[in-house]
Amino acid sequence: MTGAYLDKNYVYAVARIRGAELKLLNSQALNELAGAQMPGDVLDILKEKGWGREEDMTAEELLKSEREKLWELIDELVPDLSVFDVFKKPNDYHNLKAAIKESMMDFDYPGIYIDEATIDPEVIKNAIKERNYGELPTEMVEPARLIHDTFLRTGDGQLCDVMTDRICLEELIRSGENSGDDFLKEYSILTAAAANIKVALRCARTGKDREFLEAAVAECPTLDRNALINAALQGEDQLASYLTTTDYVDAVPELKKDATAFENYCDNLIIRRMRNQLTESFGLGPIAAYILAKESEIKSVRIIFSGKENGFSEEMIMERMRETYV
Repeated sequence: MTGAYLDKNYVYAVARIRGAELKLLNSQALNELAGAQMPGDVLDILKEKGWGREEDMTAEELLKSEREKLWELIDELVPDLSVFDVFKKPNDYHNLKAAIKESMMDFDYPGIYIDEATIDPEVIKNAIKERNYGELPTEMVEPARLIHDTFLRTGDGQLCDVMTDRICLEELIRSGENSGDDFLKEYSILTAAAANIKVALRCARTGKDREFLEAAVAECPTLDRNALINAALQGEDQLASYLTTTDYVDAVPELKKDATAFENYCDNLIIRRMRNQLTESFGLGPIAAYILAKESEIKSVRIIFSGKENGFSEEMIMERMRETYV
C-alpha cells in the first residue's frame, strides 16, 4: 500500500480524530482528578467529562467502556483494522501465556484473557489445550509449540513468560515494518527497546545467567542485543554505561532512581515522539497517535484510581502519572 494511497484514504479519518483529541484529558484535568478526595469523586468528575456509558458504573467498568469506545471509533474510521495490529499483538501473546498456564489446571480461570486482540482468545485456548498448534496463525505456531513444551518440561513460568515476551516484541517490530507507516514503525521499535532495557535491568538486579537473558532479550534495530546482554551480566553500572552509547542515554538517570521512574520515562518517551502527529493531516500516523494517547490516558486514570483506593497522597500519585498528549 503506497503512502499516497494511505494519505488520501485517511483524510476524513484524521479530521474526525482532530475532533476526538479535543476531548482528551490534559494535564490540568489529570491534576484535578489526582486532587479528588475519594475514588467516587474521581468517578463523578470523569462522568461529567463524558466517560462511561451508564450512570452506575464501577471504576473498572468505566475504564473498560472507554477502551471499547476507542476501538468502536477506530473501527468506524478505518476500513482495515489490521493496520493497527501492532497495538493488539501484545494481547495475543498475553493470551498465549494465559492459555499455557491454564492448560495445567483442572478448571477454567475466569478473567485471564484479553478480548482486544487479533486472534480470538478461544482459538488460542483450544489450540493449547488440544496441542493442535496448526489452528494458530502461521507466525505463532512454532513459538506456541516451543513455549508450551518448555513449560511442560521445566515448569518454569517466569522463563516461559520472558520467552513469550521476546517473541512478541520481535513480531511487533515486523508488524510495524509491514504497516507501511513510519510512525507505527518507530512506535514498535521504541516499545521493543524499552521492554528490552526493562528486562535487562531486572536480570542485572536479580543475577540471571546468560541463558535466561538470551531467552528474554529481543532483536531490536536501536540496541545491540549482544552488548545489552553482556552489560546486564556485569551488573547495573555496566548496563547504565552501555545505555550512554545508545539513543536511550536519557534513560540512565531514571533507571538509577527506581522501576517506577524508568517505567514513566519509557511511556513518556513514546508520548513525546508522537506529538508531531498533532500537526499532520494525512496518513495513519495521527490516528495511531490518538490510539496511544487514549490508552495512555486510561493508564493514567487507572493509576489515579489505584492511588486513591490505596490511600496514596496526591504527590505520590502525580509521580506515577504519564505526560499527556495534549
